[in-house]
Amino acid sequence: MARLVREIFEEPQKGIRFSCEFFPPKSAEEEEVFNSTLKTLQGWGPSFVSVTYGAGGSTHNESLSMVARLTKELEIPVVAHLTCAYASKEEMANILKELDKGGIQNILALRGDPPNGSKSFSPPPGGFSYASQLVAFIKERYPNWCIGVAGYPEGHPESSSLEDDLKHLKEKVDAGADFVVTQLFFNNLFFFEFLDRCRDIGIDVPILPGILPITSLKQVLRFTSLCGASIPDELLSALKKAEETQGAKGVKRLGIEHAIKQCTELVEKGVNFIHFYTLNRSPATVEILQELLRKP
Repeated sequence: MARLVREIFEEPQKGIRFSCEFFPPKSAEEEEVFNSTLKTLQGWGPSFVSVTYGAGGSTHNESLSMVARLTKELEIPVVAHLTCAYASKEEMANILKELDKGGIQNILALRGDPPNGSKSFSPPPGGFSYASQLVAFIKERYPNWCIGVAGYPEGHPESSSLEDDLKHLKEKVDAGADFVVTQLFFNNLFFFEFLDRCRDIGIDVPILPGILPITSLKQVLRFTSLCGASIPDELLSALKKAEETQGAKGVKRLGIEHAIKQCTELVEKGVNFIHFYTLNRSPATVEILQELLRKP
């Protein structure tokens, strides 16, 4: 039987723990890189790994296949991302049955991004409009499963206010969510303020900060434009200067150094679990872990 992620949070804390997010490779070359990345990061002892679903459920079959494979291969929990964007309730029920047969009981329940080319989210016929509905649907059928949801330190880009966004997060937790993974952020103040606001309204489940080491300026600008996160002006200026004077290597070096500073401050202020957006690459995450865990 698969181990549940919430059981990890219930254990006595021993040092810093972390998790890693991956996406299904799209080619044989990407598959090779992913396998190498997974092997490397396994050596650092992640508490769990998660697999993304793709915008609009675009990697649905690949994601479920990858989750099934990793569940068999790894001795740690594997979290399957599920979004409202792909399936009707009937189709989702069948997906859940498929996951259950494969021993997969850890889910990250998301509304999901609009499909490529769409500016707004539209639920599929007979489907879900909100992640809270998906959480309730899963919990009704599989009450013992562990479910994570997304949180937005700077607010979801479609929310009218931080208060409105937090209300929706509370709805997801009240529906049965066991933990929260935050969207990426580059200013820790956003996370700490978000954490305080969550606790103030009664969200008491574990909240994992999501960290993305910047390795490409073009890439991070695209990510932040989609998810509503911001890059501090000073950091953005430094990244642009690094690209102009040192190229891609300079951007990567600066991005990793900033992520190390972020993680160090988070740990110093009491955070003991960090979620890394790896983009299926290990060097940046490994450098951060070397610093945090003080390993050669």
